[in-house]
Order: sequence, then structure tokens, then C-alpha cells
Amino acid sequence: MLKICHHPLIEVKLSIMRDAKTKSKEFRESLDEIGSLMTYEVFKDLEVVESKEKMLLPTGVLLNKKKLVNKIVVVPILRAGLGMVDGVKNMIPTAKVGHIGLERDEVTLKPREYYFKLPEVENPLILIVDPMLATGGSAVAAISAVKQRGFTNIRLMCLVGVPQGVEAVQNAHPDVDIYLATMDEKLNDKGYILPGLGDAGDRIFGTK
Repeated sequence: MLKICHHPLIEVKLSIMRDAKTKSKEFRESLDEIGSLMTYEVFKDLEVVESKEKMLLPTGVLLNKKKLVNKIVVVPILRAGLGMVDGVKNMIPTAKVGHIGLERDEVTLKPREYYFKLPEVENPLILIVDPMLATGGSAVAAISAVKQRGFTNIRLMCLVGVPQGVEAVQNAHPDVDIYLATMDEKLNDKGYILPGLGDAGDRIFGTK
């Protein structure tokens, strides 16, 4: 399933991020805010149950606290994916965080895993995050890496995607739901999304 998270606030904040004049601080803040807004959509189908823990209301009433059935693990694709973690954790502070590091193999030109670490959580719902879904190579490789460790409940959340990247993920992993803030038009001859927002990693960390 592909889901575009349409929302006026997302559109406004994405416009801020697209602006070449936007500095790293405001770029990161907007990304955090969009990540939080998208989290509502990504997890709107989660099941909630009553826990055994009681809470006392100001009215004197005792009620059972509620909790999520699923245990959430957020997995950013290094390095740009790190910029989307806080937005999710703002909404789900109990979420654990793993990391996947991918780099391009100079011989095959395909993504190669150089780092993988997930917290020890039983039967988690894994949310892989990366701002850009361009060719789809990194997303496909990251999902494959997670599946190879025996995990099957996986979702992908990206900020900006293009049809080529979406198609690549859907062909390789038709069981993984994809969530985007927006679908852009195409890739240029260097593999950058157009209209896009530039190199997300550089703009998040101020390295360019």
C-alpha cells in the first residue's frame, strides 16, 4: 500500500524545507514536525488495550491505563534518516531505535550494508525512515536487511518520493506499506529528486 499523507500543515512545512534559503536549524525543525504529523497516519491502525496498571483521575475515579499492543522500533537509514527519528519519538516516546548504515559499492554501484543494529524487542513493528525515496535502492536494501534478521512487520516512511522509487520498493517488497509526505515528479540524470529539496543529509547536518 502507498499512502500520501495529505495535510495543510505538512504542505506548509515542506515548502519551508524546499526553500534553498532555509538554514539547517529550521530545516531540521520542519522535518521533526512533519515526522510527527506523519506518525499519526502511519500508526492510526494500531491496537490499544487496557493495561493492569491503574491511574487516579483528578475526579477521584480509578481507571486502567491504556497501552499500544505493538512495540515500535524506529530504524533510520544512515545518515539522513536520523533527521526523522525525533519526529516519531515525539509522538511515541517508548519507541526503541535501531540503525542501518548503507553505502554504495563502487564496483556493483548497489547499496552495501556496513552497519546494522536493532534493539532486542520481541515481535516489533519496524518503521524504516529516510527523507528521500529516489531510486529506491537504499530502501529496498534496508528492508531486505531487516527481513534477513527474521522480522516481517515492516513499514517505510519517507518525506519525498518519486514513482520510480515507489515502484522499486513495491516490486521488491509488496508486503511493506509506504508512507510519503508528497510524491514529486522525477529524478534528474544524477539521481536527485525533482523538484525535491536538495541533499537532505547535507541540509540536516549543515555539511554543505
